Amino acid sequence: MPELRRYPRAVTAALMLFVSAMPYARATDAPVAWTSSRQMVLVIVDDWNTDHGTLRTYTRDGDAWRPDGATSDVTIGSNGAAWGIGLNPAPSNGPVKVEGDNRSPAGVFRIGPAFGYAETSGTGMPYRGLTASDYCVDVSDSPYYNQLVDTRKVGEKAVEGSTEPMRRDLHFNGDHAYRIGFVIEHNPDARKGKGSCIFAHLWKSPTSPTAGCTAMTDTTMERLLAWLDPKKQPVFVLLPKNEYARLRNTWRLPAP
Repeated sequence: MPELRRYPRAVTAALMLFVSAMPYARATDAPVAWTSSRQMVLVIVDDWNTDHGTLRTYTRDGDAWRPDGATSDVTIGSNGAAWGIGLNPAPSNGPVKVEGDNRSPAGVFRIGPAFGYAETSGTGMPYRGLTASDYCVDVSDSPYYNQLVDTRKVGEKAVEGSTEPMRRDLHFNGDHAYRIGFVIEHNPDARKGKGSCIFAHLWKSPTSPTAGCTAMTDTTMERLLAWLDPKKQPVFVLLPKNEYARLRNTWRLPAP
């Protein structure tokens, strides 16, 4: 996200309303929680406070992960990363994500539905065509916290105070951040104040951090959306280098 005001936080249990539940184990069973996954989007950052990183994609071949596609640059939260709530066990060290901290969630997360400004998309992932009335609710006290809602169904008052209109091109002078993207399923149970609306989306520039999402070029996003296969139960992993080295074997992550 190029500017925090224009490229805000990220994901949602809410777009999850538009995708069938997948047979993952509980996060407490990690690494079992993602051993059935056969696609991984992996982002590595230098440390907890770095606002950019490197994205790689992997396909599981038997018990091993093999590289599948080009390496790409991404930007993350302006304040770096912090442990999020996903499939990984609860962290014992490092910062922990809270609402409004401008940090991207670290850990292992399911990849949820894709979304975009067009009504339809060629991606194999479940897809939602966004409208001007779609919002992701980032207000912790709202009963719709960390959900994508349509104001035509829930009313304008339901999104009062929310900073996440999904059709940013219509609400923010042509902003293309959410032209195409996908959900990173952080905090799927919508725990109050633990962070909301976490997406992978388009960046404004390679030096423009986000308010909690992971952002990339149009070309990288288009490649990911064409590559992702819901049958392979894809996961998104974001970790600082030291944590990756510490957890790689336990979590059965790809070799460097």
